[in-house]
Amino acid sequence: QDQLEESGGGLVQAGGSLRLSCAASARPFGEYAMAWFRQAPGKEREFVAAFRWRGPLTFYADSVKDRFTISRDNTKNAVFLQMDSLIPEDTAVYSCAAGYPAGTTRVKIASEYIYWGQGAQVTVSS
Repeated sequence: QDQLEESGGGLVQAGGSLRLSCAASARPFGEYAMAWFRQAPGKEREFVAAFRWRGPLTFYADSVKDRFTISRDNTKNAVFLQMDSLIPEDTAVYSCAAGYPAGTTRVKIASEYIYWGQGAQVTVSS
């Protein structure tokens, strides 16, 4: 069974950067769509970014567009989330996910993803 594991979370000041990584322990990533979601305390889980092999390739939430970049490296069986210009509102547990969203309109829906990592805490101080 595929397992995903995030790394790279931590504490950073507002305006700083962090890079999250997500590695798969089983089958290669290549056939999946990969996504990042986040959940802040007391809030529902929300979509952050996704990467598909078929175009359009990348998707972002409006709140992170132009600040975050999702990428993948199939040779390393990993997906990354580069987070720049972080703000306190970005504080959350970030989870990566793999699955087969049924079309571009569903890549932002958590239930479309089959495998999930345990999450990595990102804390942005003001």
